[in-house]
Amino acid sequence: MKSSNPTMNEKLIRDFAFQRTESGVMTVQGTVNKIAIMLLLALAGAAFSWSKFFNVTEPAAAGSTVLVWMLVGGIGGFVVALITMFKKEWSPILAPIYAVLEGLFIGAISAFFEAMYPGLVLRAVSLTFAVLFALLFAYKSRIIKVTDKLRAGIFAATAGIAVAYLVSFILGLFGMNMSFMHGGGTLGIIISLVIVVVAALNLVLDFDFIEKGSQAGLPGYFEWYGAFGLMVTLIWLYLEILRLLSYLSGRD
Repeated sequence: MKSSNPTMNEKLIRDFAFQRTESGVMTVQGTVNKIAIMLLLALAGAAFSWSKFFNVTEPAAAGSTVLVWMLVGGIGGFVVALITMFKKEWSPILAPIYAVLEGLFIGAISAFFEAMYPGLVLRAVSLTFAVLFALLFAYKSRIIKVTDKLRAGIFAATAGIAVAYLVSFILGLFGMNMSFMHGGGTLGIIISLVIVVVAALNLVLDFDFIEKGSQAGLPGYFEWYGAFGLMVTLIWLYLEILRLLSYLSGRD
């Protein structure tokens, strides 16, 4: 069984279960604490890049400055995420760094969206956390049960989206755009909504990994790794909700 989130899967539990390390043992409460820390660090990074946009009087200068922070956060976060996936034992150091860098990225991109559609960011943040807690409740109450079929379905959908992202990126390098994916038309809205649903369902698999990882006695540093994996999904979900709301706002 495999999580569609590439940072988490059942093979990790089999490979690392009950290993004795100086970091202790993974617990659900410990992971929740790490998630809270990463959220605060991401918020700090976001507040910094956000302020660089709205505290500058010259719009052109603000845009160029924030673009730099967006690139630093986006590229830096991607690199740190890749290293973390291969060096899980480094996650107590890398996961907080990832949170700050991604905070810079989402703060910058959120500022651009907020400038175009005032009030959009607050709605996107509210919806993201509403989805997070709704799915956590559904998972804890076993309204949603993580089965092999569910895992396979989410994995296939996530892989398909990843391929579409990659194709879109490659075509963009040659000046070709997949307008149906990135436009505000009806098809673009439907596709964006589907991506939001798939991203949200990945949260359920993240919850499952954290719960099963703690039950299996994974090393303590997996608390940071579990928090990192959930943050990857949560940031993806937020960005997709932000994009979907921008499409809907553009039709008003």
